[in-house]
Amino acid sequence: KKLTSTRLEPNSRMAQFEEVMRQQLESSMHGELEKLQSTAAEAEAEVSRKDFEGFKNLFHRFLQVKGPSVEWAKINRPPEDSIQPYDKIKSRGLPDSVADSLNKLVVVKLNGGLGTSMGCKGPKSLISVRNENTFLDLTVQQIEHLNKTYNTDVPLVLMNSFNTDEDTKKILQKYTHHRVKIHTFNQSRYPRINKESLLPVAKDMAMTGENGDVWYPPGHGDIYASFYNSGLLDQLIAEGKEYIFVSNIDNLGATVDLYILNHLVSQPNGKRCEFIMEVTDKTRADVKFGKKYDRKLRLLEIAQVPKTHVDEFKSVTKFKIFNTNNLWISLVAIKRLQEQNAMDMEIIVNPKTLDGGQNVIQLETAVGAAIKCFDNALGINVPRSRFLPVKTTSDLLLVMSNLYCLEAGSLTMSQKREFPTTPHVKLGSSFTKVQEYLARFESIPDMLELDHLTVSGDVTFGKHVSLKGTVIIIANHGDRIDIPAGSMLENKIVSGNLRILDH
Repeated sequence: KKLTSTRLEPNSRMAQFEEVMRQQLESSMHGELEKLQSTAAEAEAEVSRKDFEGFKNLFHRFLQVKGPSVEWAKINRPPEDSIQPYDKIKSRGLPDSVADSLNKLVVVKLNGGLGTSMGCKGPKSLISVRNENTFLDLTVQQIEHLNKTYNTDVPLVLMNSFNTDEDTKKILQKYTHHRVKIHTFNQSRYPRINKESLLPVAKDMAMTGENGDVWYPPGHGDIYASFYNSGLLDQLIAEGKEYIFVSNIDNLGATVDLYILNHLVSQPNGKRCEFIMEVTDKTRADVKFGKKYDRKLRLLEIAQVPKTHVDEFKSVTKFKIFNTNNLWISLVAIKRLQEQNAMDMEIIVNPKTLDGGQNVIQLETAVGAAIKCFDNALGINVPRSRFLPVKTTSDLLLVMSNLYCLEAGSLTMSQKREFPTTPHVKLGSSFTKVQEYLARFESIPDMLELDHLTVSGDVTFGKHVSLKGTVIIIANHGDRIDIPAGSMLENKIVSGNLRILDH
């Protein structure tokens, strides 16, 4: 007996010590936040108070977490009935009054991101993607088309961040005469914290100067709290809205799907589905995904995977589907979970290095991770066409080309393409920025019969070039390759130096 009691002691002492440390860290954090709060301008005081409440909650949960947030052994594939094939949902057809369902819907686009990874200043949603139309233009055209076709009132809601809010609001004036009501609300603004001291690096509430990079928007999992805090959630419920369709604004495949909407609104009362995640089959190029764990559906992000299992996570055999981040969620369920403080999302710890070399961490959450909090949550395995994200200029080349047709703001794969799969395009570092990329194509090549394109080095394309099969173009350092106007390259490797000069 004696032995066992002394063995326990160090453990309980350790636990006690850890608890004291946690309390100290938390009280230091609260003190620092109060100091910051006291420097807030009157106009922003209420907003920053709500933001900081949310941050305290997140920080508290961060301190409680021990080790990796998932136990690998408990991960299984989702049970068959929890993920339904899209064809099954579609086979139920549509009711006579599509308008009734549409009038219960709100479209929400995640609009917090900047175009920096593509070399653009300002919100990513303002980059031109097709015929001078931006991501935002296409979104407005899609919803306007729905409202005109069915005589409905589907509003658009943009979740902005402090990085995109001002620029987005300026541009919204151009849509005043369109048949779409547009609302915006802002994501929270949280403080980045020092990796060692776990205290905020900000000295005051200012956003500029040396304070420019000490704040961050805490991932799209923040949608629930900030939507609720903005008052917009209650306003939309009062207007009779029941569901939101949420997606990334750069996913051009995320259009309103009437069959999924019908499935949601036609469930019997006791079995009301509060959350649908659109998933799609994985190809070798994809590495993010959602799983079943301990008998509840949940989302698994690559950041949560123990290092020893990352290769398995990326494999296509154990994890066959992934989350498109197209989500359909019940408004009253969000309200209920927010008010009960029951929205439980795993914390993603994102390490960053500031310009001055300081190591910080930012605590984030992902919108899809809340799937396990909602009743009767469902995954629908949708066609790959509903996942068409534009993250790089390689993606941009695909959506600007004749592989896609644009109709009422929606991009669809051209009927002229024989196989429904998209070609694999890899443009090298000379094409990373949108301006450079545009300067290197006199016109976008014909890509209807392309399977694979790799371009590396200083390469330019003349007008009316046609690419078929597998085409690899590599200009070595110091060389330049100009693909002549009107060329047709089919299953070709082009290397060396090819300069065509006007005589």
